[in-house]
Amino acid sequence: MEIVGIGSYLPQELLQSTQCDDRFGWPTGHVAALTGVRARHVCDDSENQIAMGVAAAKAALADAGVDARDIGLIIGAAAVPYQPIPATAPAYQAGLGIGDGAAFAFDVNATCLGFVTALDMVENMLVRGGHTHALIVSSEVASRALPWADHPEIAGLFGDGAAAVVVTAGPTPLVTAFETHPSGFDKCGIGAGGTRFDFRADAAQFAAHSLFDMDGKALFRLSATVFVPFVDRLLAKAGWTKDDVDLVVPHQASPAALQHMIRQCGFDAERVVDICADVGNQIAASIPFALATAKERLSPGTKVLMLGTSAGVSFGGAAVTF
Repeated sequence: MEIVGIGSYLPQELLQSTQCDDRFGWPTGHVAALTGVRARHVCDDSENQIAMGVAAAKAALADAGVDARDIGLIIGAAAVPYQPIPATAPAYQAGLGIGDGAAFAFDVNATCLGFVTALDMVENMLVRGGHTHALIVSSEVASRALPWADHPEIAGLFGDGAAAVVVTAGPTPLVTAFETHPSGFDKCGIGAGGTRFDFRADAAQFAAHSLFDMDGKALFRLSATVFVPFVDRLLAKAGWTKDDVDLVVPHQASPAALQHMIRQCGFDAERVVDICADVGNQIAASIPFALATAKERLSPGTKVLMLGTSAGVSFGGAAVTF
């Protein structure tokens, strides 16, 4: 499998953490001190999730030198879709001008690990489906449904953005690993929007569970005991040592989480892509967006380790040689 094109997109509006301080009447520097995030981009009324995804996809296609008509498979990888039904990926297909029947488009939701999960899926589907090129699009409007009034230490972490990659079959195998620890299922999520709460039967319960909620301390405790051994197993599966890794592209959960990962895993900080303070946590878009920002550091033979955690709670990663 080969990633032959990478693209990204940020919304036009830049929201500084100091603006959040002013909006809620907090002392200047309050949100940045709580989260480590200085700024993030957010969608305004002139932009939406689909438009961002299409823009990132066009950038990836241009980077790959591939015409949209050559794409036979499109996977939308986001934690929160544009709407529950239908999937968001067909809207990307339409936005790229790929006609009816010319591609198969669907979504995968592994929350923050959606992009890495889609990579794992697309490698097999390219071979079995006979497609020459596939497109993975991760577009997230993470600034919605945030608990600003009660939990600025959570709300202040997130930002909007999109990233996409063009993938083709190739001789270099993709090595992945995933595991889920459902003991953390209720520690992170948005309860409303699915079948759990019926808006017509109990609008109050639906509204009460419509904001993002996270028990950061519980997630940290779980990750602290599981993540390092998981990374070691992934490296062993790939036949790599930590010194073999040229670039680590982690999920940008928070600046503090990234620094903890670097210390615990023993990675050279200069090899880790760390952009969270400037764009925030972009959920499933955060890994491919971080990859896009490091595009100039990629050359033939570069060994890249993508790592992340997701609600559920799951751990996942991919070892990719460019």
